[in-house]
Amino acid sequence: MTAAEDSLPIDSESPLADAASRRIAAELIALAPPGWHEMQAVFALTAVSELASVFFTDEQGHPAQVLPSEEVLALVRRHREASAAMPGGPWWRYLVTASASGEIGAEHDFGAEPFPDDHLFPPEVYRADLEAFPRARLPVWLAAYVGHENRQSRPTEQAGALARTTTRTPEIETTLPALPLLAMRWAAIAAAFVAAGSPWGPRVLPALGMFEGAERSGSSLWLVPGDRAVLSGGVWNDPVLDAVYNAGAPMPDLYAGAPGWVANPLLNPRAGSGLLSFCYWWEGAHWYRGAAPPASEVAAAIPGVWTTESAADIVASLADESGVEMRDAATELVLAAEHGAAERALLVRLFGEREDVDGALHQLLMAGAAD
Repeated sequence: MTAAEDSLPIDSESPLADAASRRIAAELIALAPPGWHEMQAVFALTAVSELASVFFTDEQGHPAQVLPSEEVLALVRRHREASAAMPGGPWWRYLVTASASGEIGAEHDFGAEPFPDDHLFPPEVYRADLEAFPRARLPVWLAAYVGHENRQSRPTEQAGALARTTTRTPEIETTLPALPLLAMRWAAIAAAFVAAGSPWGPRVLPALGMFEGAERSGSSLWLVPGDRAVLSGGVWNDPVLDAVYNAGAPMPDLYAGAPGWVANPLLNPRAGSGLLSFCYWWEGAHWYRGAAPPASEVAAAIPGVWTTESAADIVASLADESGVEMRDAATELVLAAEHGAAERALLVRLFGEREDVDGALHQLLMAGAAD
């Protein structure tokens, strides 16, 4: 046992991960400022790059950052090298927590979810790490990050030429409601999420609807002059993209048969990171798609705009109270929005009088769903 470990009070029920984590925590705690209460340390490592963030807080929650010693960094490097023997390969992020009462925790992050931006290295860093530590597969988001090669990009300067030379006729997409109803239901659901004070759910800007779900699936709806629109987005851990990046399957041509105006400025940002699962466009009173699946198969990435009832179900679930009366009020709001006649009083009936109701009404007004 090191001197640092010997001086560390360890709770007998501490969720200690392993001996290495104990030693690393002990060395970090040796750097703690007086009066510390909790510690959080994050290490992000690859074969060629590393970063570390170590914070201590006192009982009032005031943070103090410290720089880890070279001894700590050497221990962390050895800990990662040892983890290379794991079936999934070495970890990319390592999180250590401790409290002054002796509790210690450790977590190894293998990329099941995207890393925070401040812990994310450039793609070439991960490519170098994969050369040093080859893996059978990667999480879809990371596989796309290092290998999408702009295959889902559709620049405006190329979209027109592609549209003129394509020989494929797009399919009519039949599982989506007509654009006017879809856009108004989107706005009604967005208004309900704003009124409920939720950071999740869809939002509306002039000519743009945005949706990011709690499960990391999401989409965007761009309204284009001339009764046209583009609805595109991605499903979290899409099995089709998993096959593309981890098994060498061909990338689906989501834009097959698309007109020239379907281009990057109207696509969900996932297209820029290779994580687009679908693209539908509205023109001439129909939705169309290339090699995308029917919209019903990617419903997790689209708000509940399928029917009046599906939208009302979501609105009612966000209301201050439950019951038949609230369900009826939610249906009335959605129907009014579909006819461009939603009113503030309908929102107050569902959510009470609060500041967020005005924000909710603003969502409806920007979509043309309110008087």
